[in-house]
Amino acid sequence: MGNPKAFLTVPRVEAGYRPLHDRVKDFSEVEQTLNIHDRCEQASRCMDCGVPFCHWACPLGNKAPEWNDALYKGDWSEAYKRLNYTNDFPEFTGRVCPALCEKACVLNLTDHAAVTNRENECAITEAAWRENLITPQQYERNGKKVAVIGSGPAGLVAANRLNKMGYLVTVFEQNEAAGGLLRYGIPNFKLNKLIIDRRLRLMADEGIEFKFGEKIDVEKLPSGFDAYVVATGTPTARDLNIPGRDLKGVHLALELLSQQNRVLAGAEYSKADRVTAKDKNVLVIGGGDTGSDCIGTSHRQGCKSVTQIEIMPKPVEGPDDPQNPWPNWPRTLKTTSSHEEGCIRRWNINSLEFLGSNGRLTGVKVQPIDWKPNPDGGRPIMVEAGEPEVIKCEICFLAMGFLKPQQPQFADNVFVCGDAASGASLVVRAMASGRDTAQRVDRFLAGK
Repeated sequence: MGNPKAFLTVPRVEAGYRPLHDRVKDFSEVEQTLNIHDRCEQASRCMDCGVPFCHWACPLGNKAPEWNDALYKGDWSEAYKRLNYTNDFPEFTGRVCPALCEKACVLNLTDHAAVTNRENECAITEAAWRENLITPQQYERNGKKVAVIGSGPAGLVAANRLNKMGYLVTVFEQNEAAGGLLRYGIPNFKLNKLIIDRRLRLMADEGIEFKFGEKIDVEKLPSGFDAYVVATGTPTARDLNIPGRDLKGVHLALELLSQQNRVLAGAEYSKADRVTAKDKNVLVIGGGDTGSDCIGTSHRQGCKSVTQIEIMPKPVEGPDDPQNPWPNWPRTLKTTSSHEEGCIRRWNINSLEFLGSNGRLTGVKVQPIDWKPNPDGGRPIMVEAGEPEVIKCEICFLAMGFLKPQQPQFADNVFVCGDAASGASLVVRAMASGRDTAQRVDRFLAGK
């Protein structure tokens, strides 16, 4: 802890977003960066707490006080070394993690001005790449082979760790490129795909084999491997089966997001197959991050307007959540960069019917609702709270989450990780699961 009084004299400063009217014209990353002096100054605010709740809150167990101190002292190499010890891909979490560590920061408790851990993490990693501190390494092989099915964050971390342990790792991916939802779910304005490609080249140079266009049936795993890691994510989105679902213009969120990312990568689609919000009124059903990504994408495609509805009540506007006090994650109202770009947001709204003309969507019939306690103690009961109404829209995106996959009974040498095991969750949790699964595979193959 190089400056024990910095938290008293240095205010929290975030890099912020690019100007709104500039960023909505392209798909470049919306977040800006601080200069080196200011970034090191932000790192100096870390108090190196005796009980580091940031470390407790992070699914990866990142030792933020250690790499913040190294960053403050200007030792970028040491900062990356300590960060990379727990986090295989901090360039990903430094961009898309909700920063559970910051909500658990002691400075968040005292004055709601946590250390900027996520931005510091990203800055450390980008400096490491820029200064060639990250280079391919070769590892002594133990002669055993492991297949990883799926190349999302969980699968990539498992593959990376196993490769470093000396296993010959082959990653099977059904899509044309690796990354899972990092590539096909998260928009480029949050995570530029060149960041993923840069890491994948390093992994390939270190000996990991990638096989694309390989759709593997997990009940018929490829032969020739000593162990298998199933990291196939949550492929089935939660649908909304109400009247009119078959109208043209009703799409699952990933139909928009994955296609747009592929278009930016050079793919071409016919006019009939192109999912676009251009010159349309957009309705997004679902109030989470995926819904927010649909909002930002719709603006960049040139929509007329965006409305987002959520069936659950509006979260408290914080910064504190009485139901989840510090250091737990507060379930407070979140306003993203996409929301700032323009969006009508409504809560306690139930969708009743998709309306259309000549087979095309023209609106969605909805109704305000409320929730009352269940006398049996289960899920709250939904009750009507207003008259039905129609929200005009020509395109609607369903962003209501994903169904937890049901896995078959596997052999002892098959290990499931990430969303494939737990259901949809955070990128950082998937990465932690991949790391833990790699350790389980190693213990199994070592006969421990």
